Amino acid sequence: MAEITAALVKELREKTGAGMMDCKKALGETNGDLEGAVDWLRKKGLAAAAKKSGRVAAEGLVAVATAGTAGAAVEVNAETDFVARNDKFQGFAAEAAKVALTTGTDIEALKAAAYPGAAHTVQDELTSLIATIGENMNLRRAAKLSVSAGVVTSYIHTAIAPGLGKIGVLVALESTGDAAKLTELGKSIAMHVAAARPEALDIADVDVSALEREKNVLADQARASGKPESIIEKMVEGRLRKYYEEVCLLEQTYVIDGETKIRKVVEAAAKDVGAPVKLTGFVRFALGEGIEKAASDFAAEVAAAAGTSNG
Repeated sequence: MAEITAALVKELREKTGAGMMDCKKALGETNGDLEGAVDWLRKKGLAAAAKKSGRVAAEGLVAVATAGTAGAAVEVNAETDFVARNDKFQGFAAEAAKVALTTGTDIEALKAAAYPGAAHTVQDELTSLIATIGENMNLRRAAKLSVSAGVVTSYIHTAIAPGLGKIGVLVALESTGDAAKLTELGKSIAMHVAAARPEALDIADVDVSALEREKNVLADQARASGKPESIIEKMVEGRLRKYYEEVCLLEQTYVIDGETKIRKVVEAAAKDVGAPVKLTGFVRFALGEGIEKAASDFAAEVAAAAGTSNG
């Protein structure tokens, strides 16, 4: 029997998009014949994933998982919203979030990690799912938050199943205070994050290029009023404070009471939980944000398909 090398398995995976274990089995069944293995996989319906990899996947699910002082979020994309209601797809997203509690933000490490209860990787499980369901899917991103003491809480906006939905939030609270009360506070702040869409935790965390762009816009707006440069500088400073209140979580006004800054909400919680509280981080994943979705022209698609079948 021909030797089944790692390089041969890799080449077959690249050709077909099938899982590693399936590729090894196919090469074993065909005595190392690469083209024969491709045909074997196609007959089994396991090479279908490769053909779908070029299609835009902007639907799917955001999944969150927490374990005491740690929390993780992942985004798993598919082509249609229908797939998000598939039990197998939901199960995969939930398991991927649990694995991310260990692998963290490294999406390649997540893909290469062992899939729970199986003898293959997370990516292999996804490839198998692609072949089964018949849509392009991908693990787009992952995030993890942890604290040395305290809690990481999660919130899913309009959840379709526990820990699964289209907007997922994690909030990390560092404290030695009452865990149940910290969790309650974290959940409320996570709901705020879902609604208010902060871009940074604090002023110091604002993206430098975004800040410079904002300063330039504000300066140009102020100059248009015809004021001297000395006044313009003060006008920009005043308007920047407003900008920070819009993009920095700790500077935002708490949506639940409409008047208190998040910074003050956290400070005031110390009395309730019995120890100082520090909000150390947050994650907000909204499904499909930043993915360019091609405008669909159904009539044109049907005409193109008809032309292909006739040609």
